[in-house]
Amino acid sequence: MPYAELLSQEEIASELARLPEWSREGDAITRTVRCPSFRAAIALVERIADAAEAADHHPDILIRWRRVTLTLSTHASGGLTAKDFAMAAQIDGLVGA
Repeated sequence: MPYAELLSQEEIASELARLPEWSREGDAITRTVRCPSFRAAIALVERIADAAEAADHHPDILIRWRRVTLTLSTHASGGLTAKDFAMAAQIDGLVGA
């Protein structure tokens, strides 16, 4: 039994419509955030890390100077689940904070 149920193509499209900053890349969704400074990028990653730990759902994170690229996929299920979109929505809230 998978960790979480995979979403249908229609469900994925509906979720992406709610999260316009995110795009699909195969079995994952991704977003790149530009921060005002390297320190601000690190602070954002720390906030995301706290939320990810609490949710027990962790994004792949790439930091390149002031840019933070986040990728979400439920690897244990083999694709996109509701957990990915819930975490993406949390991340969007943290980016605005």
